[in-house]
Amino acid sequence: MLAKLVAVAALLATPAYAQDTPQDPPKRVRSILLYGQEECPKPANDDEIVVCANAGDSPYRIPKSLRDQPDESAAAQPWTNRVETVEEVNRAGLPNSCSPVGTGGQTGCTRQMIKQWYQERLNAKVKNARIPGGGN
Repeated sequence: MLAKLVAVAALLATPAYAQDTPQDPPKRVRSILLYGQEECPKPANDDEIVVCANAGDSPYRIPKSLRDQPDESAAAQPWTNRVETVEEVNRAGLPNSCSPVGTGGQTGCTRQMIKQWYQERLNAKVKNARIPGGGN
């Protein structure tokens, strides 16, 4: 029994003969970005690896999905948003206005913060929907 145990231990301690000589890593690795219909070049020899990635149409152009962004200026805002802004400015001092002026002006601060948080959240969702892969 002891002889079998020693034989098994000796077999486990010796290197595996099925492996050939250890292979060295490649001496050169090239990473190439391809544009348009360019093809990946072949390696010059066996000691080289070529890694290619498609980077789009041209290195000098903005990708099509990001070219035509909607106008977010004040003039492009809907009329209802502009009216709400004017009404909010004119409410200073009235109850629920979140203003230091007048009686009851402080009562609208929480409502205004919640409304602002909700609007920022909606704006972030719209912005992420325009970015490819950002709507996850």
